[in-house]
Amino acid sequence: MEDTITAPSDSYSGDSSGTPDGATEGARSNTPLTYRDAGVDIDAGDALVEAIKPLAASTRRPGANADLGGFGGLFDLKAAGFSDPILVAATDGVGTKLRVAIESARHDTVGIDLVAMCVNDLVVQGAEPLMFLDYYATGKLEIAVARDVVSGIAEGCRQAGCGLIGGETAEMPGMYGDGDYDLAGFAVGAVERERVLERDRVGDGDIVLGLASSGVHSNGYSLVRRVVERTGIAWDAPAPFDTTKTLGEALMAPTRIYVKACLAALLTDGVNGFVHVTGGGLVENPPRVYGDGLAMRLDVKAWTPPAIFPWLAREGGIEGREMLRTFNCGLGMLVVVKSEAVEAVEAALREHGEEPLRVGRVETRTGDAVIFDGLDQTWMT
Repeated sequence: MEDTITAPSDSYSGDSSGTPDGATEGARSNTPLTYRDAGVDIDAGDALVEAIKPLAASTRRPGANADLGGFGGLFDLKAAGFSDPILVAATDGVGTKLRVAIESARHDTVGIDLVAMCVNDLVVQGAEPLMFLDYYATGKLEIAVARDVVSGIAEGCRQAGCGLIGGETAEMPGMYGDGDYDLAGFAVGAVERERVLERDRVGDGDIVLGLASSGVHSNGYSLVRRVVERTGIAWDAPAPFDTTKTLGEALMAPTRIYVKACLAALLTDGVNGFVHVTGGGLVENPPRVYGDGLAMRLDVKAWTPPAIFPWLAREGGIEGREMLRTFNCGLGMLVVVKSEAVEAVEAALREHGEEPLRVGRVETRTGDAVIFDGLDQTWMT
């Protein structure tokens, strides 16, 4: 993005003669060295910046011109229409889903995951995502791979309606294995002060709507990879749960971005909270949006998990509660709604391509913070 190229320090610790530890005088050479000799190709970095400028430009929105090349990205809140905004920031990665991307050589969607993990966290505060920056680090810069990754980031930004205003590409020889890279993302959004979604808005009797996930999204891949290892199925083999796709393709289905649908739902004034179902699944995430005196009751028979989840449960021998604590199990976002506003919120969500399901309700807590009805031996089979 700004996409400068950085590398480890060239300094060495050694004896007073200046010879690096473990080296000998005979190992010295008077041959002039360049940064490229050390494994960093500045020209490749410059070429990547030029290659991704059109991708960044495609994400322009009011307040952000999405130009690259400066030392920082600018955003004009007044141009975006805010009068008394609270800024909301989120940063995240995509976890070990990166290993699946690298090993299956599928790099064009993992950028969508990166954006999704950040912007979905913003909208649960009631915030509109405004701008996004990325960090891409690798041992040796491969322009085609990096451009594929950034193309996914740009697509995610378009889906979320936020500008891709900058970032960093770091080429660091010796830090990563051949073909490996790492990703991190940072997003900033804004919400008018009086519309921030606080925990005290959720109340007894609120209805919980579920929005479908596209699969595993970007959490639980360490367990997914263990299951795949146990089965011995190759990434390029047909997926047992969807033979129209390879296993790698199926597992790389990108995380859904719920931003525009959720922002539309907020306009009804019927939403009291959102739950982005990420790490911790449906056990750990719901209590983050309501007080200690409340609980969420979910009916696991109210939705049908995508086929990948029963497959993981069977092949891994994973118990139902562990599935719910590790994965989204088919629901990527929960919408907590005032009981009298359910139909209006459902209509707003449908207008933006969602098919909301009534999956639960909020009630006074008498025990666990999340209660699962229908969780028996027949679930997830």
